[in-house]
Amino acid sequence: MTVSLAAAREALRRVYGFDDFRPGQDHVVAAVLGGEDVFAVMPTGSGKSICYQLPAIVRGGLTVVVSPLIALMRDQVRQLEAMGVAAGCVTSANDPEENRRIGRAARDGALRLLYAAPERLSRPDIAAFLERCGVDLLAVDEAHCVSQWGHDFRPEYLELGGLRDALGGVQMIALTATADAATRNDIESRLFAEAPRRFVQGFDRPNIRLAMALKNGADDRIARFVGERRGESGIVYCRSRKGAEERAAALRAAGHDAVAYHAGMDRGERVAAQDRFQREDGIVVAATVAFGMGIDKPDVRFVCHADMPDNIESWYQEIGRAGRDGLPADTLTLYGMADMRFLRSRIEEGDDEDRKRVASQRLNALVALCESHRCRRQTLLAYFGERAAPCGNCDLCIDGVATVDGTEDAQKALSAIVRTGERFATRHLVALLRGAPTARLRELGHDRLPTFGVGANRPEKHWQAVFRQLYAAGCIDMDIVRYGRWFLTDAGREVLRGGAPFEMRADVVGPGRSRAKRRGTASAAPEGPVDEPLLAALKAKRRSLAEARSVPAFVVFSDRTLIEMAQRKPRTPEAMAGLYGVGAAKLERYGQAFLDVIGERAS
Repeated sequence: MTVSLAAAREALRRVYGFDDFRPGQDHVVAAVLGGEDVFAVMPTGSGKSICYQLPAIVRGGLTVVVSPLIALMRDQVRQLEAMGVAAGCVTSANDPEENRRIGRAARDGALRLLYAAPERLSRPDIAAFLERCGVDLLAVDEAHCVSQWGHDFRPEYLELGGLRDALGGVQMIALTATADAATRNDIESRLFAEAPRRFVQGFDRPNIRLAMALKNGADDRIARFVGERRGESGIVYCRSRKGAEERAAALRAAGHDAVAYHAGMDRGERVAAQDRFQREDGIVVAATVAFGMGIDKPDVRFVCHADMPDNIESWYQEIGRAGRDGLPADTLTLYGMADMRFLRSRIEEGDDEDRKRVASQRLNALVALCESHRCRRQTLLAYFGERAAPCGNCDLCIDGVATVDGTEDAQKALSAIVRTGERFATRHLVALLRGAPTARLRELGHDRLPTFGVGANRPEKHWQAVFRQLYAAGCIDMDIVRYGRWFLTDAGREVLRGGAPFEMRADVVGPGRSRAKRRGTASAAPEGPVDEPLLAALKAKRRSLAEARSVPAFVVFSDRTLIEMAQRKPRTPEAMAGLYGVGAAKLERYGQAFLDVIGERAS
């Protein structure tokens, strides 16, 4: 069945209540409607799910969605049902009759989207059943789980290529928010027999404010950070189960509505904690990374890392749970030498040398981001292969940092990279600069290079910091899979030939001077004054409706929709239909209840 993009845009308005596609969505949807296999890398909050949901709605037939967590599947199904879309998920948590009901609907052609975990889809009887149903599209969500280099590798995802074959080579779309070049290539090779249409929209989330700080006074920092956002929903990530329990207790003692979440808790306690976070406003959860991909709450206003994450991809995935509604959100990541030692020791415990090497390089990249003296967003996006101007919405853009002139040391390090053919990683290059008489240096003749020993007056840790600073500044880049070798960028060549100075953070390499402070803002909030008492009344109505239907509050309406109501104060169904996120089904189901609240406040 051929469907035009114009018809899809009309359904976007009618079903979802959105006036138009978000950036990049229309291109992906057009490719899917055109029958192409698609691999899409889109940032969290950009609306990846619409890229397979909307074709299923307008094209008909059955779309099978592979999703890693039951909670995530259930939330998406609830939202689709609230919009009047026939959807279901088959999971081990369902009672047998519910699974049979969903199976009958799929067999009879009454279901548009069927969600299932990869473990269930790998069963031969399920594949045979789906073949009889006539699947039109196989959508693989969180596709980084298929890659050995991905931060949430799931072996069950490796069976999906076989499932596609069993379904007669059905059309496929794979989507993820976080995948560097190595992960992207691995995903394509494992899921697609031939190269798919690839869309890499970008990784920027400009509404999220980025901040990182050393762990000095960590308890006080976290208390201030969360205290300044009292009454807002947020996540505090902790490395250990004990840390999550203690952090939740401290937050409760400070008057916050806080819960703990970790894998060591009783399953019922975990479910209750996650349900409260999903359904209620203003809950703070102190959690280990077990509180992961199942979070589909759009109005998380902050994410704090009490401990340093494993790598940039994990960190980016976790902070990406904030501000999915496009409104401003804040992050704070604390790090320290003890974190770095712990993470490196854990990496060394593994037996797979390739995996250890890649994990080590990815940790190096995160350390460089923590120690960067330039815009955090520039360093972050450079890791994913993108360029950006200073964002004005990170701690370094806003507050600046003390720096020191590091041009001479930078040139020595860059020269070492070039003179060794851009083929070596940090350890070898530091040994070269310090003049260490290693067997490898002698074997390669590198002890005869002009750069041998030019940095002997500096300790090893200093030179390691120089390479991290060069990487954070975008002067060198790393081949993560090929032994972490360094190579120069155009910016690095400019520094090497003396065409540009190079500054480094004083708190990493020595005393320095302070950069000028810059102030910036980034907000996707709707414009205009908000009637705060009305907004509070609308949220109360949303909560009561959500509780009555046993669904999360955002399934009724998002914060962004309620803010527009409190700004524009619609008095008729026609006026309410023009608000963000008010589709036909939600208008019919909930519209009058909210119009009554607005009318009561106006009278």
